[in-house]
Amino acid sequence: MRRALATSLMAATALVGISLTGQASAQQGFSPEQRGAIEAIIKEVLLKNPEIIQEALVELERRQQQAQVDSQKQVLVTERAAIFDAPKNSIAGNPQGDVTLVEFFDYNCGFCKRSLTDLQELIRLDPKLKVVLKDFPVLGADSVEASRVAIALKNQIKGEKYWAFHVALMATRGRVNGAKALEVAKEHGANLDLLRRDMESNETRTAIEETVVLGDKLGLTGTPAFIIADEIVFGAVGVDQIKSRIDAVRKCGKTNCG
Repeated sequence: MRRALATSLMAATALVGISLTGQASAQQGFSPEQRGAIEAIIKEVLLKNPEIIQEALVELERRQQQAQVDSQKQVLVTERAAIFDAPKNSIAGNPQGDVTLVEFFDYNCGFCKRSLTDLQELIRLDPKLKVVLKDFPVLGADSVEASRVAIALKNQIKGEKYWAFHVALMATRGRVNGAKALEVAKEHGANLDLLRRDMESNETRTAIEETVVLGDKLGLTGTPAFIIADEIVFGAVGVDQIKSRIDAVRKCGKTNCG
């Protein structure tokens, strides 16, 4: 893969050289022989110093990563209300908490299941933490159906009761689909007739679509993804890493006070 990239970069560099010499020719009257000599120099430099290509690839990757971070930070500002205060957000922990932790999750995500115990521990340890749960079903039709049940259920139960449903569904072994989600919802007191009706509503479908669009804007390529203040944290990173960021937010308003 890297060899192909390097070859492509060499070709691109040569093309740039040709383009530049072509422009220079128009302005300074370079002859075909002179252009050929310049192109030969470019080729010789690259062949004798192939590490230049490696350095260029590393720098390109660094710039792309920085561009992504900058774009994400901008979206965190412009879409703040949609991230933290969307009407269909599910809330766990303290609804009036002084720090908010947002999780984008999928009910069929193994790492999300692993992170469930982390969230439970964070809520247990921190009575001032607000947790926002955002259904981000990216792992197929089963995940979409499970999220439709979960979102529609918010019309019937909220708060600690909804958190109990979420924990039970996330802890389910095997593939989670609409049927399994309905089964768990019934165990938590849902009226299934009302639930099935609400699953088909435009409100439920729109809630999922808006979260998926939001995730795309944020550049989320998988789950879980956590948002704390000004940072997106990807993956099941564990209690300590999340807690350290929460502590920093309380101290300086950012996840890194350095």
